[in-house]
Amino acid sequence: MNLKAGYPFWLIKSGLPYNYPKLLQHIKTDVVIMGGGISGALVSWQLIQQGIDCVVVDARTIGLGSTCASTALLQYEIDTPLCELQHKVGLQNAVRSYDLCRQSITELGDLAKQIGFAEFEYKQSLYYTAYKKDMPFLKEEFAIRKEHGFKVTMLDGAEVKDGFGFDASGAILSKNGAHTNAYMFAHYLLQAAIKKGLQVYDRTNIAAIEHQPKKVLLSTESGHTITAKKMVYATGYEVVKYIDKPIVKLLSTYATISEHIEMERPFWNNDVLIWNTADPYLYMRSTKDGRILIGGRDEDFYSPAKRDKLIVPKAKQLAADFNKLFPELPFTSEFNWTGTFGSTKDGLPFIGSYKPLPNSYFALGFGGNGITFSQVAANIICDLVQDKPNTDAAIFSFDRV
Repeated sequence: MNLKAGYPFWLIKSGLPYNYPKLLQHIKTDVVIMGGGISGALVSWQLIQQGIDCVVVDARTIGLGSTCASTALLQYEIDTPLCELQHKVGLQNAVRSYDLCRQSITELGDLAKQIGFAEFEYKQSLYYTAYKKDMPFLKEEFAIRKEHGFKVTMLDGAEVKDGFGFDASGAILSKNGAHTNAYMFAHYLLQAAIKKGLQVYDRTNIAAIEHQPKKVLLSTESGHTITAKKMVYATGYEVVKYIDKPIVKLLSTYATISEHIEMERPFWNNDVLIWNTADPYLYMRSTKDGRILIGGRDEDFYSPAKRDKLIVPKAKQLAADFNKLFPELPFTSEFNWTGTFGSTKDGLPFIGSYKPLPNSYFALGFGGNGITFSQVAANIICDLVQDKPNTDAAIFSFDRV
């Protein structure tokens, strides 16, 4: 599947930092993880920490799927607002989903520190009204978050203007957020896990998968096999070919990043993560090397050719969106890209077992919270692989559709 196009900044910046071998022999393992992006890296790290023998295999060079195209804003807010999610999955599950994402940001920060990965920064998140008519919704969203213990502050229009320098009817300022570099985070995780016994193979395309009663047999295009007791699918949006029911709608999204800006930081108050109530929403963040990244302008289709033709005009629109908000800040696009992403009916990921494929688990962090969902998935799957109960698994199960 064609997942991205253009020039993703993280790939341009970091290139190919590590080499991984192709699989050129028959191997056996306890758990095989298909997908070597950030989702597969987080799952493999959790498993290897528990002393579980595991192998990561990827059809591409490591990180060159959706991971290198990620804009890597880490927020506990999912694409479905909490005040709406409660009506889709129930209040308890909705609040728990948000809380798990909040916890995952802290866990990811701790993990980055543990493996010596420096491109992780905690940030506040500012959710502002795109239109004046959005204020009643914003107040409802603030109230439910506040009621359930999330650290949020409601700002009126004057406070947004005074604090952040742009016009909006109001905003919710959240304490818990972060941003990172998903591409290099995945590499650092895999390198750290390799030192603990993980095997990683890339450029190794799986031609066939056979789920047997007590094992899973994977056959590569080169004729080699991986025999595993359990399998984890961490292939992101490409997973649709393995699932026999519609679980995700594929869409196209766009991003642009500025040239390095020679000016004193921060660009705006505390360089908070900024996003709005529009649908699709506009979002922006800074980078450690003095750039501004803007994303959004999503399109409701998956068509690589049609998607890719829009990279340049979409980048111009995103730059105009930014200039409207911050006319005094210089913004000149340097790299533009597009990627495929998916949305589910309730905005939640799919995590856990899928009955038609025995001995398998899925780590599918769909939506705008792919990285935080992937950390949630890593925790759940680590329990399930060891036959430990996990009460959160039911929230994200395939049985809900």
